[in-house]
Amino acid sequence: MNVMRTRRSRSSSNPVPSQHRSVLLHEALEALDIHESDTVVDATLGGAGHAREIVKKLGRGGFFVGFDLDSDAIDRAMSEGILSPEGRMDSSASKIELINANFADLLKELEQREIKSIDKALFDLGWSSDQLDSGRGFSFLKNEPLQMTYRKDADKQLITAKTIVNEWEESSIADIIYGWGEERYSRRIAKAIVEYRATKPIETSSELAEIIKRAVPAVYARGRIHPATRTFQALRIAVNDEFGAIQKGIRSAWQLLKPGGRIAVITFHSIEDRAVKQLFVELEQKGGGRRITKKPIVPTDAEISENPRARSAKLRVIQKN
Repeated sequence: MNVMRTRRSRSSSNPVPSQHRSVLLHEALEALDIHESDTVVDATLGGAGHAREIVKKLGRGGFFVGFDLDSDAIDRAMSEGILSPEGRMDSSASKIELINANFADLLKELEQREIKSIDKALFDLGWSSDQLDSGRGFSFLKNEPLQMTYRKDADKQLITAKTIVNEWEESSIADIIYGWGEERYSRRIAKAIVEYRATKPIETSSELAEIIKRAVPAVYARGRIHPATRTFQALRIAVNDEFGAIQKGIRSAWQLLKPGGRIAVITFHSIEDRAVKQLFVELEQKGGGRRITKKPIVPTDAEISENPRARSAKLRVIQKN
């Protein structure tokens, strides 16, 4: 059996099978062009939908490495199916290593394990639907502590969403809501947050969602998406330094990538997609690679019908020269 457990904290309860549905699953695997002997990094294990299909394509000489900062995601992956020890008894199976770490630390973590090169890497920048049930305040539809941290031990993280809304200056709150959430009413929302916290600290996700709803025009609050959607997105990005992690993680994967190797990135909003596109263009212009997708691959109408959260997804792929 070639499964290797890595450092991770155990969940206090038994993991349950994930209901997460992977987006652009077949398109991503086809674009990566995985061979049996490849070393493949899944930088965002999440619900492990992509991971299970990747491992099926690997043979005895293959090596799958999965990252996730959320230890619950590691536990879920190890508890069922092809990624579990029981599911890897076949002597022809590839090696698997699951790492409880941020993909921003990809280079360091792989070097510690003497993995000197990789053939393929996948970054699915959507967050797993399992996190809606994490109890960490990701959902504006639930009354949970306002954390929004990917790591389970939120007390070890310097910044949480609660920190931002209760301690940051009004202008800084407005800037992140507008810059990372593209929220047109960012100034009104920031002002409402500061006025509310003058009476009492903002403690929960539902409390914040109600503040936001009251701050925006009534017609906006009744719109197609919940009025707190963009603000929660911006806070999540700020808390987890998502754009810094994306840049560092992709550049680290690129550094380790063999000639002919590929990196695929799935994004879920325009800010992420622009950042990935600009990075890929930069790598291409420096002569180090070639974009396989000049225009992003998007989900089919059928996939969007079955899984509405896929509607904003975009897949970009680059190959190293």
